[in-house]
Amino acid sequence: MTQLIEARDISVQAGSTAALRNVDFRITRGEIVTVVGPNGSGKTSLLRAIIGAARVSSGSITRAPGLRIGYVPQNLRIDPSLPLTARRFLSLPKRRNMADIRTALAAAGAEALENRQIADLSGGQFQRVVLARALLEKPDLLMLDEPTTGLDQPGSAAFYRRIETLRNETNCAILMVSHELHVVMASSDRVICLNGHVCCHGTPDIVASAPEYRALFGNGTQGALALYRHDHDHSHPHGPNCNHPLEETEHAG
Repeated sequence: MTQLIEARDISVQAGSTAALRNVDFRITRGEIVTVVGPNGSGKTSLLRAIIGAARVSSGSITRAPGLRIGYVPQNLRIDPSLPLTARRFLSLPKRRNMADIRTALAAAGAEALENRQIADLSGGQFQRVVLARALLEKPDLLMLDEPTTGLDQPGSAAFYRRIETLRNETNCAILMVSHELHVVMASSDRVICLNGHVCCHGTPDIVASAPEYRALFGNGTQGALALYRHDHDHSHPHGPNCNHPLEETEHAG
Protein backbone atom coordinates (compact mmCIF):
# COMPACT_ATOMS: atom_id res chain seq x y z
CA MET A 1 0.00 0.00 0.00
CA THR A 2 1.24 3.50 -0.87
CA GLN A 3 1.65 5.59 2.26
CA LEU A 4 0.63 9.19 1.65
CA ILE A 5 1.09 10.83 5.06
CA GLU A 6 2.96 9.80 8.19
CA ALA A 7 2.97 11.94 11.33
CA ARG A 8 5.29 10.90 14.15
CA ASP A 9 4.80 12.14 17.70
CA ILE A 10 3.49 15.55 16.61
CA SER A 11 2.35 18.30 18.95
CA VAL A 12 0.54 21.49 17.92
CA GLN A 13 0.12 24.63 20.00
CA ALA A 14 -2.95 26.90 19.81
CA GLY A 15 -1.60 30.03 21.48
CA SER A 16 -0.43 28.98 24.91
CA THR A 17 -2.57 25.83 24.84
CA ALA A 18 -1.55 22.43 23.51
CA ALA A 19 -4.11 21.55 20.82
CA LEU A 20 -2.45 18.18 20.15
CA ARG A 21 0.08 16.19 22.13
CA ASN A 22 2.28 13.34 20.85
CA VAL A 23 0.02 12.20 18.01
CA ASP A 24 1.02 9.44 15.60
CA PHE A 25 -0.98 9.22 12.37
CA ARG A 26 -0.72 7.74 8.92
CA ILE A 27 -2.94 7.25 5.91
CA THR A 28 -2.44 5.07 2.85
CA ARG A 29 -3.95 5.27 -0.61
CA GLY A 30 -7.52 4.00 -0.93
CA GLU A 31 -8.61 4.09 2.71
CA ILE A 32 -11.22 6.20 4.46
CA VAL A 33 -10.07 7.44 7.85
CA THR A 34 -12.34 9.49 10.11
CA VAL A 35 -11.27 11.59 13.08
CA VAL A 36 -13.80 11.97 15.90
CA GLY A 37 -13.65 13.68 19.26
CA PRO A 38 -15.40 16.26 21.42
CA ASN A 39 -15.29 19.98 20.68
CA GLY A 40 -11.81 21.35 21.22
CA SER A 41 -10.18 17.94 20.95
CA GLY A 42 -7.76 18.97 18.18
CA LYS A 43 -9.50 17.47 15.13
CA THR A 44 -9.19 20.55 12.93
CA SER A 45 -5.68 21.20 14.26
CA LEU A 46 -4.66 17.76 12.98
CA LEU A 47 -5.99 18.51 9.49
CA ARG A 48 -4.33 21.92 9.46
CA ALA A 49 -1.03 20.39 10.51
CA ILE A 50 -1.23 17.80 7.75
CA ILE A 51 -1.77 20.42 5.03
CA GLY A 52 0.89 22.71 6.52
CA ALA A 53 -1.49 25.43 7.74
CA ALA A 54 -0.62 24.84 11.42
CA ARG A 55 2.94 24.70 12.70
CA VAL A 56 4.05 21.51 14.37
CA SER A 57 5.85 22.35 17.62
CA SER A 58 7.46 18.93 17.89
CA GLY A 59 7.54 15.69 15.95
CA SER A 60 7.52 15.34 12.16
CA ILE A 61 5.15 14.94 9.22
CA THR A 62 6.26 13.13 6.07
CA ARG A 63 4.25 13.51 2.86
CA ALA A 64 4.60 11.36 -0.24
CA PRO A 65 6.54 13.17 -3.02
CA GLY A 66 4.19 15.12 -5.29
CA LEU A 67 1.22 14.49 -3.00
CA ARG A 68 -1.92 16.25 -4.25
CA ILE A 69 -4.45 17.23 -1.57
CA GLY A 70 -8.03 18.37 -2.08
CA TYR A 71 -9.56 20.15 0.90
CA VAL A 72 -13.22 20.70 1.79
CA PRO A 73 -13.34 23.21 4.66
CA GLN A 74 -15.98 23.54 7.32
CA ASN A 75 -18.62 26.21 6.67
CA LEU A 76 -17.23 27.89 3.57
CA ARG A 77 -19.24 31.10 3.19
CA ILE A 78 -19.90 33.01 -0.03
CA ASP A 79 -21.47 36.47 -0.14
CA PRO A 80 -25.04 35.69 -1.34
CA SER A 81 -25.23 39.03 -3.17
CA LEU A 82 -22.48 37.98 -5.60
CA PRO A 83 -23.79 36.96 -9.05
CA LEU A 84 -21.74 33.77 -9.14
CA THR A 85 -22.60 30.55 -10.93
CA ALA A 86 -21.20 27.22 -9.86
CA ARG A 87 -19.08 27.12 -13.01
CA ARG A 88 -17.61 30.57 -12.27
CA PHE A 89 -17.01 29.63 -8.63
CA LEU A 90 -14.93 26.66 -9.77
CA SER A 91 -12.84 28.96 -11.99
CA LEU A 92 -11.70 31.09 -9.04
CA PRO A 93 -9.03 32.09 -8.15
CA LYS A 94 -7.51 30.65 -11.34
CA ARG A 95 -9.16 29.85 -14.64
CA ARG A 96 -9.97 26.17 -15.12
CA ASN A 97 -10.50 24.09 -18.22
CA MET A 98 -14.23 23.55 -18.84
CA ALA A 99 -13.75 19.83 -19.40
CA ASP A 100 -12.06 19.57 -15.99
CA ILE A 101 -14.87 21.56 -14.34
CA ARG A 102 -17.55 19.32 -15.81
CA THR A 103 -15.65 16.17 -14.86
CA ALA A 104 -15.31 17.40 -11.27
CA LEU A 105 -18.98 18.39 -11.07
CA ALA A 106 -20.02 14.98 -12.37
CA ALA A 107 -17.75 13.20 -9.88
CA ALA A 108 -19.32 15.23 -7.06
CA GLY A 109 -22.85 14.46 -8.28
CA ALA A 110 -23.37 18.12 -9.14
CA GLU A 111 -23.37 18.12 -12.96
CA ALA A 112 -26.85 19.68 -13.09
CA LEU A 113 -25.66 22.67 -11.04
CA GLU A 114 -23.11 24.08 -13.48
CA ASN A 115 -25.14 27.16 -14.43
CA ARG A 116 -27.00 27.63 -11.15
CA GLN A 117 -26.35 30.67 -8.99
CA ILE A 118 -24.41 29.80 -5.84
CA ALA A 119 -26.85 31.87 -3.77
CA ASP A 120 -29.76 29.70 -4.97
CA LEU A 121 -28.26 26.34 -3.99
CA SER A 122 -29.39 24.30 -1.02
CA GLY A 123 -26.84 23.40 1.62
CA GLY A 124 -26.35 19.93 0.18
CA GLN A 125 -26.00 21.25 -3.38
CA PHE A 126 -23.44 23.82 -2.31
CA GLN A 127 -21.39 21.19 -0.48
CA ARG A 128 -21.27 19.11 -3.65
CA VAL A 129 -19.99 22.12 -5.58
CA VAL A 130 -17.33 22.68 -2.88
CA LEU A 131 -16.45 19.00 -3.19
CA ALA A 132 -16.11 19.45 -6.95
CA ARG A 133 -13.72 22.34 -6.28
CA ALA A 134 -11.52 20.01 -4.21
CA LEU A 135 -11.68 17.33 -6.92
CA LEU A 136 -10.29 19.75 -9.49
CA GLU A 137 -6.92 19.13 -7.85
CA LYS A 138 -7.19 15.43 -8.83
CA PRO A 139 -6.25 14.63 -5.24
CA ASP A 140 -4.38 11.63 -3.94
CA LEU A 141 -5.79 12.63 -0.54
CA LEU A 142 -9.20 14.24 -0.07
CA MET A 143 -9.62 15.98 3.30
CA LEU A 144 -13.01 17.06 4.66
CA ASP A 145 -13.57 19.04 7.86
CA GLU A 146 -17.12 18.32 9.08
CA PRO A 147 -18.44 18.66 5.52
CA THR A 148 -22.09 18.00 6.36
CA THR A 149 -22.53 20.64 9.07
CA GLY A 150 -25.98 22.16 8.58
CA LEU A 151 -27.31 19.36 6.35
CA ASP A 152 -30.28 17.23 7.34
CA GLN A 153 -29.83 13.49 7.89
CA PRO A 154 -30.75 12.37 4.34
CA GLY A 155 -28.46 15.06 2.90
CA SER A 156 -25.59 13.95 5.12
CA ALA A 157 -26.09 10.29 4.25
CA ALA A 158 -26.16 11.08 0.51
CA PHE A 159 -22.99 13.17 0.79
CA TYR A 160 -21.10 10.40 2.60
CA ARG A 161 -22.28 7.84 0.03
CA ARG A 162 -20.83 10.09 -2.67
CA ILE A 163 -17.52 10.24 -0.79
CA GLU A 164 -17.38 6.46 -0.58
CA THR A 165 -18.13 6.18 -4.31
CA LEU A 166 -15.27 8.59 -5.05
CA ARG A 167 -12.89 6.41 -3.07
CA ASN A 168 -14.00 3.32 -4.92
CA GLU A 169 -13.74 5.00 -8.33
CA THR A 170 -10.45 6.89 -7.90
CA ASN A 171 -8.65 4.97 -5.12
CA CYS A 172 -7.82 8.27 -3.43
CA ALA A 173 -7.45 8.32 0.34
CA ILE A 174 -10.09 10.20 2.32
CA LEU A 175 -9.54 11.84 5.69
CA MET A 176 -12.66 13.22 7.37
CA VAL A 177 -13.46 15.03 10.57
CA SER A 178 -17.04 14.36 11.61
CA HIS A 179 -19.37 14.55 14.58
CA GLU A 180 -21.94 12.21 13.00
CA LEU A 181 -20.88 9.03 14.71
CA HIS A 182 -23.40 6.64 13.16
CA VAL A 183 -22.56 7.68 9.61
CA VAL A 184 -18.86 7.70 10.35
CA MET A 185 -18.92 4.17 11.70
CA ALA A 186 -20.79 2.96 8.62
CA SER A 187 -18.45 4.71 6.16
CA SER A 188 -14.93 4.42 7.57
CA ASP A 189 -12.16 1.87 7.30
CA ARG A 190 -10.42 3.30 10.36
CA VAL A 191 -11.46 5.71 13.08
CA ILE A 192 -9.15 7.87 15.20
CA CYS A 193 -10.59 9.19 18.46
CA LEU A 194 -8.89 12.38 19.63
CA ASN A 195 -9.10 14.31 22.85
CA GLY A 196 -5.91 16.37 22.62
CA HIS A 197 -4.10 13.06 22.10
CA VAL A 198 -5.03 9.76 20.45
CA CYS A 199 -7.41 8.06 22.89
CA CYS A 200 -7.87 5.01 20.66
CA HIS A 201 -7.87 4.08 17.00
CA GLY A 202 -8.60 1.14 14.73
CA THR A 203 -11.47 -0.33 12.75
CA PRO A 204 -14.90 1.06 13.72
CA ASP A 205 -15.86 -1.99 15.78
CA ILE A 206 -12.56 -1.90 17.70
CA VAL A 207 -12.91 1.82 18.47
CA ALA A 208 -16.59 1.57 19.43
CA SER A 209 -15.73 -1.05 22.04
CA ALA A 210 -12.77 0.88 23.51
CA PRO A 211 -13.39 2.24 27.04
CA GLU A 212 -11.93 5.63 26.09
CA TYR A 213 -14.39 6.00 23.21
CA ARG A 214 -17.35 4.94 25.31
CA ALA A 215 -16.35 7.37 28.04
CA LEU A 216 -16.60 10.20 25.48
CA PHE A 217 -19.57 9.08 23.38
CA GLY A 218 -21.47 6.30 25.17
CA ASN A 219 -22.67 3.15 23.42
CA GLY A 220 -24.79 4.60 20.62
CA THR A 221 -23.06 3.16 17.56
CA GLN A 222 -24.10 -0.49 17.52
CA GLY A 223 -26.68 -0.20 14.74
CA ALA A 224 -24.22 1.57 12.50
CA LEU A 225 -21.60 -1.07 13.21
CA ALA A 226 -24.00 -3.84 12.21
CA LEU A 227 -24.53 -1.97 8.92
CA TYR A 228 -20.76 -1.58 8.55
CA ARG A 229 -20.12 -5.29 8.94
CA HIS A 230 -22.92 -6.22 6.56
CA ASP A 231 -21.92 -3.82 3.78
CA HIS A 232 -18.15 -3.72 4.08
CA ASP A 233 -16.73 -7.09 5.10
CA HIS A 234 -16.21 -8.21 1.51
CA SER A 235 -16.48 -4.99 -0.46
CA HIS A 236 -13.03 -3.42 0.06
CA PRO A 237 -9.60 -4.64 1.11
CA HIS A 238 -9.61 -2.20 4.06
CA GLY A 239 -12.59 -3.87 5.71
CA PRO A 240 -12.69 -4.64 9.44
CA ASN A 241 -11.01 -8.03 9.07
CA CYS A 242 -7.87 -6.51 7.54
CA ASN A 243 -4.91 -6.42 9.91
CA HIS A 244 -3.27 -3.00 9.56
CA PRO A 245 -0.65 -2.21 12.20
CA LEU A 246 -2.65 0.81 13.35
CA GLU A 247 -5.82 -1.22 13.71
CA GLU A 248 -4.74 -2.61 17.04
CA THR A 249 -6.30 -0.31 19.57
CA GLU A 250 -3.81 1.87 21.38
CA HIS A 251 -4.76 3.20 24.77
CA ALA A 252 -2.98 6.45 25.35
CA GLY A 253 -4.53 7.03 28.72
